[in-house]
Amino acid sequence: MITAGIDCGAKNTKTIILDKGKITGKALVATGFDQEKAVRESLEKAVADAGIRTEDIEKICGTGSGRNAIAMADDKINEIKAMAKGAVFFFPDARTVADVGAEEGRAAKINASGIPEDFAINEKCAAGAGTFIESMGRALETPLDEMGPLALTSNKEIPMNAQCAIFAESEVVGLIHANTAKNDISKAIHDAMASRVVSMIRRIGINREVVMLGGVGNNPGFLEAMRRDLSLDTIWIPEAPEFGSAVGAAAAAAEDA
Repeated sequence: MITAGIDCGAKNTKTIILDKGKITGKALVATGFDQEKAVRESLEKAVADAGIRTEDIEKICGTGSGRNAIAMADDKINEIKAMAKGAVFFFPDARTVADVGAEEGRAAKINASGIPEDFAINEKCAAGAGTFIESMGRALETPLDEMGPLALTSNKEIPMNAQCAIFAESEVVGLIHANTAKNDISKAIHDAMASRVVSMIRRIGINREVVMLGGVGNNPGFLEAMRRDLSLDTIWIPEAPEFGSAVGAAAAAAEDA
């Protein structure tokens, strides 16, 4: 059976094609102002990547903050269910999943079937989402993809306000004026953001098998900070973690067919 999962987020729209439980196609496009256009383009590119026709897809499931724009979806699920299904698709033993994207951070405690038992969402401030690191990188005049590796070169502990991105940026400016090394500031930024995400996980209760999804899962500085804060040897990350919720939506479509 061929299914598609479409995750329409605030920054990017991702599509995954599943054929008999295997990923055969995927695509990512910028969401931009026209969500419906982004959904169509993402699906078209994923179909081309899979080498199939759109008519070959038997069921489409949508998710993400823009899921209402996915007109061709046969079903739609919320982000919590999608990320839970995505986690167990990649790691069947997963019992805790965190999903941190550009606009929002989420965490869920899940059972063996990938059904959420409890969850928490950070939606009030950018300090718990990918835009936090991006904006702090601008203050440091450092590209986003260099922020994580830069943080790994520091071993200093510098407290920073993780409750508000505006206050944190003021702190970064203060550290710059105090001639604090750039790598130490980058580590402080990642530590602050990881602390906020870990606090969500602790609110719902930590199960040791932790999976990280979302675009921030590509950031080694954040992952190391999160691993230290949780006192874990390993945090499980799939290849291309930004597609995690789209995979979950496609898996949910296959289950409900």
